[in-house]
Amino acid sequence: MNNKMSQIENYSMKTYGLTPDFEKKAEAFPDLTVARVTAQEKGYYRLISALGEKIGEISGKFGYSVASKAEYPAVGDFVMTFWNEGDSNAIIHHVLPRKSSFIRKAAGQRSEEQVVAANIDTVFLCMSLNNDFNLRRLERYVSIAWNSGAMPVVVLTKSDLCDNLEEKLAEVSSVAAGVDILVTTTTQQDGYEALYPYLSEGKTIAFIGSSGVGKSTLINCLLGESHLETNGLRNDDKGRHTTTHRELLLRKTGGMVIDTPGMRELGMWDAQAGIDQTFSDIEELAQSCRFRDCTHSGNEPGCAVWEAIERGELSMERLQSYQKLMVENRYMEDAQSYLAEKKQKFKEISKINKRNKKR
Repeated sequence: MNNKMSQIENYSMKTYGLTPDFEKKAEAFPDLTVARVTAQEKGYYRLISALGEKIGEISGKFGYSVASKAEYPAVGDFVMTFWNEGDSNAIIHHVLPRKSSFIRKAAGQRSEEQVVAANIDTVFLCMSLNNDFNLRRLERYVSIAWNSGAMPVVVLTKSDLCDNLEEKLAEVSSVAAGVDILVTTTTQQDGYEALYPYLSEGKTIAFIGSSGVGKSTLINCLLGESHLETNGLRNDDKGRHTTTHRELLLRKTGGMVIDTPGMRELGMWDAQAGIDQTFSDIEELAQSCRFRDCTHSGNEPGCAVWEAIERGELSMERLQSYQKLMVENRYMEDAQSYLAEKKQKFKEISKINKRNKKR
């Protein structure tokens, strides 16, 4: 990252989403400057504050005290910094409590959580209307989005490549009850106007979706400039992945957007509430099952969920998706409990070792 200092002209921290609630929390650190994280790369952070723009890094004490990666600053976070003069990096000492955060299990085998974006008002869940169209993936995205504390909105992209739009809309509506569904295309000037009502001063929108669904192209249209690199379609009708890091960008006409890399994996992480919300139809049916611990496997008598499948009111694919996410989420909850116990034991051993050294 380049460490050039720049003065903010015509913009205040209110424009960057600093609400009275965050200002009140910042007052607890009178000797530090509140800033917002606009980008993150290799342990360094791009920060914006009322004093300008600067590169930041965490203090040694902060890095020593964190218990998990999720406690490190993420794009969208408000942080308390020592704002050095000149070209020296700002030092991040605290992350203010988040009002929302889109969290997934980090990619790979390790059981770690990753904060994709923080302090967001709306999550645009982007899915293209071509070969990327996948209802089961969308159910996963909606579940995690409901759990984030932000408002999920489904954004269907590349409508110009879809020959059966009404059919696709009906399918999406069947798995995203209570969620706004927007249809967009960037091939027409008015093809993305449906997004504008969500973008107003101080509001932050995170774009989430697989590689190549057109997130960066949409963001460029909303910014009114080609800020983000984009690539065209491959020969399999899917877009090429271009975004490599998360970045918060300010629109000249109000509002902020966060672009995120395409996600090959979107693992569940403590998202039970989100699953319940996304599959409220199944949860409601389950209340009428004869047995409270009904597994909805088709073997128990009086299973209201299975009866709905037999009547054609619920698809087997949706039930299987629900069951898969429930199992995955329970596994992660068990993993979290195990890790918490392990960390506690290490702390106790560390305390004992310190006492023995003093003797």
